[in-house]
Amino acid sequence: MTKLWGGRFGDEPAPELMAFTESLSFDRLLANEDCTVLAAHARALSRAGFLTAEDASAVVTALEGIAKDMASGAFGFDERDEDIHTAVERALLERLPDVGLRVRAGLSRNDRVAAALRLWLLRHGRSVVLAVADLTEALMQRAREYPDAILPGYTHLQRAQPVRLAHHLLAHAFAFERDIRRVLDALGRTDVSPLGAGALAGSTLGLDAATTAQEAGFGLVSPNSIDGVSDRDFVAEFCAATAILGVHCSRLGEEIVLWTSAEFGYAELSDAFATGSSLMPQKKNPDVAELARGKAGRLIGNLTGLLATLKGLPLAYNRDLQEDKEPLFDSVATVLTMVPALAGAVRTLRFDIDAMARAAGDGMLLATDVAEYLVSKGVSFRDAHGIVGTIVQRALTEGRSIADIPLEELKALSDAFTDDIGDVLDARGSVDRRPAPGPSAGSVDAQLSHLDAALAQIRSILG
Repeated sequence: MTKLWGGRFGDEPAPELMAFTESLSFDRLLANEDCTVLAAHARALSRAGFLTAEDASAVVTALEGIAKDMASGAFGFDERDEDIHTAVERALLERLPDVGLRVRAGLSRNDRVAAALRLWLLRHGRSVVLAVADLTEALMQRAREYPDAILPGYTHLQRAQPVRLAHHLLAHAFAFERDIRRVLDALGRTDVSPLGAGALAGSTLGLDAATTAQEAGFGLVSPNSIDGVSDRDFVAEFCAATAILGVHCSRLGEEIVLWTSAEFGYAELSDAFATGSSLMPQKKNPDVAELARGKAGRLIGNLTGLLATLKGLPLAYNRDLQEDKEPLFDSVATVLTMVPALAGAVRTLRFDIDAMARAAGDGMLLATDVAEYLVSKGVSFRDAHGIVGTIVQRALTEGRSIADIPLEELKALSDAFTDDIGDVLDARGSVDRRPAPGPSAGSVDAQLSHLDAALAQIRSILG
């Protein structure tokens, strides 16, 4: 085995040690990025005079072949490979036994793994952004399909006031837009090269960290070598962003579960995005939405586990940092399966706008409109609230709606009531009287325009 360490040891590593400390089982995902880092470092050695240009070119070509073999599955990993870095170096030595021995001068596994992990996250973080943008566009598409559908808005899971379906769907879209910006913000701080930091104190070989960073694909260089090898804030920030994203997916999933239940009856899942029961033939289960709720807990757990690992580490590098990869890899993998599934469910969801309209026709949802009507007539809101509360109590006691209370009875409670109160007692009219940021048609149009511009900007940032 070609270890990246061991010169001062007299005994071979114990099998128990290797079984406990190996990371190849998961860090092989970094194969392409590790080869990229090593190739950039080889060019740096050439510029500094430690490799000829021909030798550096041969190293780069060999690493490109290694990365290609690893990506295709043709590469033969050795059970003695400690991690992906060991495997790559072993393969390089097999292909270039003389030149390969000189490539690691000035490079530590500490700055190498940090650089590879950052490059991996930059690549896959873009995929996360595009997936969330697709889900956001799915919600916007459905909002455009139903510009005038109304349903009850809820607080405390109790019917509150009528709103447009489009307005409700866009509430989720705005949450996902924030998620995209959080991820992009975290990726901005990921785009920093630790190359040149070595183990913790840099190198005496005169390597050009700025050019190496540029060739590896980074935009910035870490200004402090100790911070460069020990910083895992970028992993924590990304896991935090995906944990919040998971919470938003969970909330959308919960509403899909509720709306597709017989008790609500507002929507039905497409057969392509529902599952059945192994016992009850009639069942149509919203497993995608339920799993979105469940996966949110997993994403939160990845964040909290990572933070617990990081919280007590002294500077600089510690082997505990090997535990940064699995939560990050799992968070990316979870998001890249969960979000497209939710987007598909949203795109194919069948809404029952008649059922929504019937629910929104509950006259009690207009109680606030009646109170605001009284305020517009000069009644203080405190008094108006009490008056309407009395009307609601009477209607509930007598099994009537607010709209069924005769004008004479209303006038007996307040002489501010006049014939125009009838104009207030209409759910659609209530929705249209509420401008931005409320659910009026103009407000919904403005929201869609805002999101269109935001997503165009995001796609422009991604190139």
